[in-house]
Amino acid sequence: MELLQKLVVINLNYITVGLMVLFYSLEHLMTNQISVNKKTFHWANNMFFLIVFVLLNFLWSFVVVHCMEWLSSRKIGLFYLIEIPYWLKLILGVAMLDFVMYWFHRLGHLVPFLWRFHRVHHSDTNMDASTNFRGHPIETFLWFGASNILAAGIFGIDLLAFGLYFFIITPLLFLEHANLRFPTWLDKTVGLVFTTPNLHKIHHDQNQHYTDSNFADIFILWDRLFGTFTYKPIEQVKPGLEEFDSGEPQSFWYLLKSPFINIKRKI
Repeated sequence: MELLQKLVVINLNYITVGLMVLFYSLEHLMTNQISVNKKTFHWANNMFFLIVFVLLNFLWSFVVVHCMEWLSSRKIGLFYLIEIPYWLKLILGVAMLDFVMYWFHRLGHLVPFLWRFHRVHHSDTNMDASTNFRGHPIETFLWFGASNILAAGIFGIDLLAFGLYFFIITPLLFLEHANLRFPTWLDKTVGLVFTTPNLHKIHHDQNQHYTDSNFADIFILWDRLFGTFTYKPIEQVKPGLEEFDSGEPQSFWYLLKSPFINIKRKI
């Protein structure tokens, strides 16, 4: 437990930048799954989102941690009302954070106003590890931050479980977006319970039937339980949104203002 406490207090920004360098190197050294056009332009735009993410992370972390400390100090939440071993509380805490995020993510697709912000992430037609940061700052800070606070309030999740969740999900999100080839047998084994990179890439397909599926970040089990799981051969996946296919719609400034522009979905 002491080792876990030391691991989860490592600055997330250091981990994020380190993983970005690692996956950037891997994507240049290993076989890509998706052909990337205008790679320099693509990376430059997504790096602007990374910079915004790192800067906002200081504020986001302060707000979320403060709220979770307040909830924990008053023992608010289900896990404070039942007697369970602490190790089980940690595992369930990670699962419930992912469970609430699943529903927030799903709402981000179903509610038109929220989709205007979330489509920034889905707009990337050249999907790779940098796509992980391609999210509108308003959505990242307000919407997904609210998910973690709500989960903590409902289930009684403490800061150690919260730190463990991010220690797990941060590298996983890089894997899920990385432009690398992953064997399909993973989808039929590990993919019965957990989200594999191929299963997440299906979520980024331009066809809305597939875009509106496979919402879970860690446990694909939620999609299987609630009827939002889909599958198609990874070779057939075409990432992005057709209305953002090329040119100005792929630029950082256009994506920042895009939630306030009426853009009709083509597929």
